[in-house]
Amino acid sequence: MNERVLVIGAGMAGLWTAMALSGSGREITLLERDPPPPEGGPDAAFESWRRRGVGHLRHSHAFLARLRTLVRDEHPGLLKALLDGGCRELGFEGGLTPAHKANYTPKPIDADLAILTSRRTTLETTMRSYVEGLPGVAIRGETYVEDLAIVTGAPSRVTGVRLEDGTVLEADIVVDAAGRNSQAFERLAGLGVAIPETSEACGVIYFTRHYRLNPGQTEPPRGKAGTTGDLGYLKFGVFPADNGCFSITLCVPEVEEALRSAIVNPETFDAICRQLPGLDPWVDPATATPTSKVFGMGMLESRWRDLAHEGRPAIEGFFAVGDSVVRTNPLYGRGCSFAAVSAYLLRDALAAASLPGARLLVYRDSLERELRPYYEAMRKADRSAIRRAEAVLTPGHKPSVRGRLARSFLEDGVAIAMRQDVELLREFLRGFHMLEHPDAWLKRPANLAKIARVWARGRKRNAELYPAKGGPEREEMFQRVGVSATADLRAAA
Repeated sequence: MNERVLVIGAGMAGLWTAMALSGSGREITLLERDPPPPEGGPDAAFESWRRRGVGHLRHSHAFLARLRTLVRDEHPGLLKALLDGGCRELGFEGGLTPAHKANYTPKPIDADLAILTSRRTTLETTMRSYVEGLPGVAIRGETYVEDLAIVTGAPSRVTGVRLEDGTVLEADIVVDAAGRNSQAFERLAGLGVAIPETSEACGVIYFTRHYRLNPGQTEPPRGKAGTTGDLGYLKFGVFPADNGCFSITLCVPEVEEALRSAIVNPETFDAICRQLPGLDPWVDPATATPTSKVFGMGMLESRWRDLAHEGRPAIEGFFAVGDSVVRTNPLYGRGCSFAAVSAYLLRDALAAASLPGARLLVYRDSLERELRPYYEAMRKADRSAIRRAEAVLTPGHKPSVRGRLARSFLEDGVAIAMRQDVELLREFLRGFHMLEHPDAWLKRPANLAKIARVWARGRKRNAELYPAKGGPEREEMFQRVGVSATADLRAAA
């Protein structure tokens, strides 16, 4: 098929678009505003690659199971390159509790419930090198797209792009893969092409710091205290990476202004980690050395853009993938997966129809079917977390009976049952990793029956199944690390 495709952006979404469309006979050109990665390998890329278009370049990253299986099945050469470059595969068995292991029997699905993890710079440079070797694909670095070339009509049609130097590049298809900083939709709106969207704040701010294991040191063994957790006022996680590196991300509710102001200080960041039993061994100076400052990322929002609202294509010849069309809270680690899945849905839509409007309708309906359930589940979780964080700062707040029951069902029923029953864990992970609908496992009567039995036993009889306490209560943590615990308290309603 002799079509010219221009892709705006050569980040994750752009690279996945090239991988999805390569081999189809199309001429695919990725237009990237930033320079190519420096020579010198993974450490040089991490230390000196400047990516103005990717503000989260040095935050924690992982490829969820759906994305990892896509790499394995569609691009085995890329999987080999990633592993050769130091990327890690974390398998299902590594996350089992002692209760799981006592009765564990491997199943074929376990091989699919693995993730790939690495520094983002290592992932991206390896993927970029792989894409540059694909047939029909070219990457033009330091090429800034100034505007879209559009022929007005009903609907209007994108026919190419105009570069910063005035050059116009013509195309049959233009794909916006510029991510959260995309300006394409504002340009379309300026020409009267309205793309409906819904958005809302995620309610959190991210902070990440990177470390490297000292010579001769290995990663601390997993104990009863988890390396991930949610204390209400703070979420945390350790992300093993490539070549002896790892990162720690602390996620703070936006309403915790005093904490989020203090946490950008590296000493405060590490002091908080030392108060968390699951993280303390990782930041021990005898074990690891920091390799970066604390990187912050705010203004996080969930956003869904509808390119064909109510079945009417808003524009022809133009598609958006990844964060340009669907954006979510990075807390759930689904951004890269959404980018890859949307790229492959675009491939299928282009194959399913030849008329521009029909292609967009197929693509839009596929996004609704494949990604909407996860998007809505994440928005629901964000809203719940925001309410919980605000309640902590409201003196005298008392949760409703319904709220207490719902929280107990999740914390004393669902979470504890999963720590005991390996089949329940599999079922949950299939939804979490986008291998089936996120709510499907909780709608199965057999699973609900298992959870109900565990919940009914009560905390005392289930005591051995609970993980160690993730960290101190809010006031105690703030006192230990020198942050005011009362600065953000609000008057009770």
